[in-house]
Amino acid sequence: MLNISDHKSIEKVVRHFEEFSAIPHGSGNTSMIADYLVDFAKKRNLDYSRDAADNVIIRKAATKGYEGRPGIIFQGHLDMVAEKKPGSDIDMEKDGLKLYRDGDFLRAENTTLGGDDGVALAYALAVLDSDDIPHPDFEAVFTSDEEIGLLGAVAINPDEIKGRLLINIDSDEEGVFTVGCAGGMRSDITLPVRRTNSGDNSFRVKVSGFKGGHSGVEIDKGRVNANKALVEIISSIGDISIKDIRGGNADNAIPREAECVFSSSYDHTALITKLGNSLKDKYADIEPSIEVSVEKIDYPVAGVSVEDSSRLISLLAKLPSGIIAMSTDVVGLVETSLNMGILKLESDKAEVSFSVRSAKGTEKEKLSHRLEEIASEHGASYSTRGEYPAWEYKKDSHLREVMKKVYEDMYGTSPEIVIIHAGLECGIFSEKLEGIDCVSIGPNNYDIHTTEERLSLSSLERVWEFLLRVLREI
Repeated sequence: MLNISDHKSIEKVVRHFEEFSAIPHGSGNTSMIADYLVDFAKKRNLDYSRDAADNVIIRKAATKGYEGRPGIIFQGHLDMVAEKKPGSDIDMEKDGLKLYRDGDFLRAENTTLGGDDGVALAYALAVLDSDDIPHPDFEAVFTSDEEIGLLGAVAINPDEIKGRLLINIDSDEEGVFTVGCAGGMRSDITLPVRRTNSGDNSFRVKVSGFKGGHSGVEIDKGRVNANKALVEIISSIGDISIKDIRGGNADNAIPREAECVFSSSYDHTALITKLGNSLKDKYADIEPSIEVSVEKIDYPVAGVSVEDSSRLISLLAKLPSGIIAMSTDVVGLVETSLNMGILKLESDKAEVSFSVRSAKGTEKEKLSHRLEEIASEHGASYSTRGEYPAWEYKKDSHLREVMKKVYEDMYGTSPEIVIIHAGLECGIFSEKLEGIDCVSIGPNNYDIHTTEERLSLSSLERVWEFLLRVLREI
């Protein structure tokens, strides 16, 4: 067990985090953690519901003296982005996380930590498990598969949710209250390809060492998409037969590495080395740790025809990724963006998946149509999934004002009130639940969606104490 004796007030919070971190809960793999939450509720005789999408709601009646106050919701998602370092033998589908403390930070060995959104689960479970925390009627709303399109929130039955004051604990910067966000969707492009017998000269080119990150939070930091960087190289080496190409594991995570195996009658080692050095020079200021490697290998797999390989490379080169437009209403806010998050080649098709975001529905649709046109030009099919609405700023918010006052009383300064480019489930809840009042907060959590993710324990403690005060004063 982690030693957090210097953070007594969050011992129960961290213990819950440790316990459920032993359960694999990557996106699309939430049944086991949903089972855990149902068992948690049963053991404590708490009212609960679970649906076919693995959404779990646990309810606890108001403590004495708080019966007449408005009910409050702590809301977060069950799934995490399950990334691991190259060479790690952990199976993210079957194995739990190996947590450790690094000074003020909580980390996981060689993987993402899952603080996004494990902090919401840990805080809510600590309230549900307590007998000494005063609160009004309390609901913990845990949604599934947020990271792959807010799918749980889309599927949830709004009649199961009674409260109308919702604190979404899915933000990662202390002292920042998020009160609006972009809408988005997932976009998939599939290009059919033919495999033919190809030459024996096979080469593997790999790009790695990119910072990566959350495609909503870090998209404005200039971080380079490894998939696009790989395409920069392979599009400059002439006719090749692609045997394999892949990069990225989640459409909303900026890829950190990508690779391509191809055959050719020429030895392109010297050219690729030169192109790699140019790539590193080009992005040295923002991506100082880029590595580009090339090696001749044995790879007895039929390659994609040169014609289809050329078509695939052209498609990948023309597909945009990154910031499309900045907001004209909010200075410094990204309005529209997309991220080429997953690239892979199967036996008879290449697949590319994007996370598309915009604060404006019309611009989101315009960008989707642009992707569809590029796909069509190359003989590829196009589809979308997991579309979710923008969360519009609410001018009059009782919850925001109470939280703001509590924060000012506790810390002698005002919180930052922001609208963000990343997607949050508050947009869906605002659309489904008439009169819902939402604010999103969270402790300091750094490099989410990467294997460098780390959660500040001191911030986790401060935000916990803040939430307890809000529960008393709402």
